[in-house]
Amino acid sequence: MGKKELDWSNIGFAYHTTEWRYVADFKNGEWQEGRLTEDPTVTLNECAGILQYCQEIFEGLKAYTTADGSIVTFRPDLNAERMIDSAKRMEMPPFPKERFLDALEQVIRANQDWVPPYGSGATLYVRPYMFASSPVIGVKPAQEYEFRLFVTPVGPYFKGGAKPITLCVSDFDRAAPRGTGFIKAGLNYAMSLHANVTAHANGFDENLFLDPASRTYVEETGGANFLFVTRDKEIVTPLSDSILPSITRRSLMYVAEHYLGLKTTTRKVRLDELKDFAECGLCGTAAVISPVGRIVDHNDIINFPSGMDEMGPVTKELYDTLTGIQQGTIEAPEGWIHKIL
Repeated sequence: MGKKELDWSNIGFAYHTTEWRYVADFKNGEWQEGRLTEDPTVTLNECAGILQYCQEIFEGLKAYTTADGSIVTFRPDLNAERMIDSAKRMEMPPFPKERFLDALEQVIRANQDWVPPYGSGATLYVRPYMFASSPVIGVKPAQEYEFRLFVTPVGPYFKGGAKPITLCVSDFDRAAPRGTGFIKAGLNYAMSLHANVTAHANGFDENLFLDPASRTYVEETGGANFLFVTRDKEIVTPLSDSILPSITRRSLMYVAEHYLGLKTTTRKVRLDELKDFAECGLCGTAAVISPVGRIVDHNDIINFPSGMDEMGPVTKELYDTLTGIQQGTIEAPEGWIHKIL
């Protein structure tokens, strides 16, 4: 057995069916023994809770081949903990952390030939998810659930390098105060789809969503957190109870402070102060950091000094340091790298 014969740098950021995935059922009030299966299909009753009332949560992380040939994942314990928090908010039975990590290891080991080689720019994307599987017609939580985990190789998120993107301030709201914006549930992403299609139709790459209560403060995009750099190199991220607590953002803030010696602050960020920042980026699992060069607020245009040609210098240093940690060329903080093979 060896690596799959794929053109790793050209496979795209898309789904590719691999041989094995993991399934565990919640029945009779407890999680049953999990299993690996080669069947990628899911069979559901027409009245299943996921189809009727959208009881579903998910996570996203990656497996990497490091410089020494090891296969590792990055801080999967935090994904397991965030999924537990999401399950509690959605009235779903939390999948135990130790079982989450075991399922992760089983599936990556079983599909190790699909883990892209070091230096290819590609990675193995890991998607754990859970949904209500039993019939429910009244508006209430289901009684049965499935936890599943599959993997798919993905190419570099930015083929040819990360070029700064242009955002628009959305006229739509992503999440409500005291709602579900802080958990990783499919319903939150569904809320952003119309706004995203509208933004793309108008020539923008993504949306900037404001707080729905006052429409004064920056929240996040449809699927990533914001990171700003001041002119004196302070790293600032928005504070809000309705944005997803990004593991990538949390890691970048640690890197900024402990590796690069920069000041970091998490606080409310007003829309009208964006013009004062030197750099802007979106942070998440897929791309680590997507540089932002311009934000359009209807008739007002904010051009960041970092420009539209390349990542700003501080953003680039953050990106290079974190990806170096993930790929094993820079020493990682204790507990950040979870070795599989």
